[in-house]
Amino acid sequence: MKLLNLFKTFKSDESGAVTVDWVVLTAAIVGLGMVVMTTVGGGITGLGDSIVTDLGSRSSGYENQ
Repeated sequence: MKLLNLFKTFKSDESGAVTVDWVVLTAAIVGLGMVVMTTVGGGITGLGDSIVTDLGSRSSGYENQ
């Protein structure tokens, strides 16, 4: 009988439910961030490379004497 009461108490206890919600929400946000970075990452690298090439081809106005 004691085991049955313990099981009923365990079943009705919701003290960890909020923690589970936060873990699921955090995992979803991290997953979304990874998808966004994977999608956008290649474009950012290409843009950075083109900026470096463009700035490297310009003169700075400083002449070494």
